[in-house]
Amino acid sequence: MSTEEVFLRLGVATAAGLLLGLDRELRGIAAGLRTHAMICMSSAMITVSALVMFEELAPYGAIIDPLRVIQGLAQAVGFVAAGAVFVAGSKVHNLTSAANIWLAAAVGIGAGAGQYVIVTAGVVFGLVILTIVRMVEKYMPHRKEDR
Repeated sequence: MSTEEVFLRLGVATAAGLLLGLDRELRGIAAGLRTHAMICMSSAMITVSALVMFEELAPYGAIIDPLRVIQGLAQAVGFVAAGAVFVAGSKVHNLTSAANIWLAAAVGIGAGAGQYVIVTAGVVFGLVILTIVRMVEKYMPHRKEDR
């Protein structure tokens, strides 16, 4: 993998993470721009590293499975996302932020793998969910406990 390709993949991941974190930042939530950009970029970095190691070591007969790295990354991000969620009384808080962190990691993995169509679709759909769906929710009847 060329140096230019590494910078492209990490740059795309960073930009995507910033976009995904923008909504959280504007809403004053702790997991905002920097958090999402770092999670997205670091996920891409781990993915790129796994792919580069595979390319470099496979000719020597090393058995390396980049998918196992992605599996471990997904589990680790699950712990980070779970740490963002808290319960106060009967209400759960920051669940959307946790899901958005999970999305940022998935987008980072896609960017790290050079899957730009998947990255673009993930970011677009994520932004639609965070913005347009929120506007629609305002006009929906609420459950009794939400009032």
